[in-house]
Amino acid sequence: MKIEILGTGCAKCKALEKNVIEAIAKSGKFAQVEKVEDINKIMEYGVMSTPGLVIDGKVVSTGKLLSVEEIMNLI
Repeated sequence: MKIEILGTGCAKCKALEKNVIEAIAKSGKFAQVEKVEDINKIMEYGVMSTPGLVIDGKVVSTGKLLSVEEIMNLI
């Protein structure tokens, strides 16, 4: 599983990255986590508000900070 966190480094983007890592640890699943800060790549996904969350190439959330539990439900 590949999880991408889309964001330019704002506080919510960093918090989402922390929550993603915690959710993966709690779930016991293996996932590659990548932080995408390049605005052009973020726009390629059609994301206009960050943070964005992409799982296996599919945008699953934009513009909000998901909780650990919400992320666990998505993965």
